[in-house]
Amino acid sequence: MSSGKKVFIVGPGFIGWNVLDILVEQGYSVSALVRRNEHAEGIKKSGATPVMGSLEDKELITKNTVENDIVFHIATADDLPSAVAILDGVKQRAEQGLSTIYIHTSGTSVLGDGTEGGEPTEKVYHDNRREEVDSVSDNAPHRQIDLTIIKAQKELESKAKIAIMVPPLIYGFNPKHQRLSIQIPTLTRFALKHGYAAHVGSGRPIWSTIHVVDLARAYVVLLHHMEQSSVTTFLDNPYYFCENGDEEVSWLKIATVIGSALHEAGKIDDPQPRTIPKDLYGDIFGDFTGAVVGLNSRSRAVRLRELGWTPVEKDWRQSLIDDELPEILREDHLSFSGYKSAVAS
Repeated sequence: MSSGKKVFIVGPGFIGWNVLDILVEQGYSVSALVRRNEHAEGIKKSGATPVMGSLEDKELITKNTVENDIVFHIATADDLPSAVAILDGVKQRAEQGLSTIYIHTSGTSVLGDGTEGGEPTEKVYHDNRREEVDSVSDNAPHRQIDLTIIKAQKELESKAKIAIMVPPLIYGFNPKHQRLSIQIPTLTRFALKHGYAAHVGSGRPIWSTIHVVDLARAYVVLLHHMEQSSVTTFLDNPYYFCENGDEEVSWLKIATVIGSALHEAGKIDDPQPRTIPKDLYGDIFGDFTGAVVGLNSRSRAVRLRELGWTPVEKDWRQSLIDDELPEILREDHLSFSGYKSAVAS
């Protein structure tokens, strides 16, 4: 690895800030795209340089890509223009004879089976079998952006190393950053507002999980691998899953733990989870509720484990009870009206 290389992070938020911390600690020179002055101050305290802007600032993203050896896009899996802006910068560097490492973030919604609260599946996707990932529909969530990146990768060939990290359901809390994840906290806020924990349909579909700090370490393990490996490795297969091996995380089990924890905390009377009425989807993820918290999406991170990465953080149950729930209980849950932004996984 090289401690002198320059890194640009698009999306130093819930995931990216944890990646940033590790890179700074390892001696990388890191800059990061931020929208708010308050966030910029936090990024400075973490030892990185804030670049004020947003995903809409395509020229700014391209410019900073050109100026850096390594680029991470960790802001969202659903913004094509910002990904294209990075690729434009990578291509400009290639024209100057400069190689780039680019790690893009997708999400395992791309593997979702459309069941929306139906039955669990035995189907597990493995990242060391590219044909399994490429078998998903071109219309699957995130897939068009992934395909755009793969097309650019083929055009660039030896001039850039490009990989796609595909995380599952992300949970966890880093008290240094004071940021929560999306799906489980949103379901918890719904339970606080309506007095019961809920799930889509039967709640039986299964989704793989990962703690945000384990995921951040995975990005850096992947980076070091890319620094040391040939371009061919990533042309042959750009995909890397990242999950912690918990095989039995159904949405029903998540709702059961939420209900039990809130009942024990004296916040709801009945711990028994129920099916979410469709007329209340607006208090979850709106029209996307079934897709975000109702599908099967099972993945196996074979390739990262082969690189020596091992998940070590607490599981989602303990993380919710110990770390996330105390933060959520400080919020004004009665005014909560659903999660309105895009959801990466």
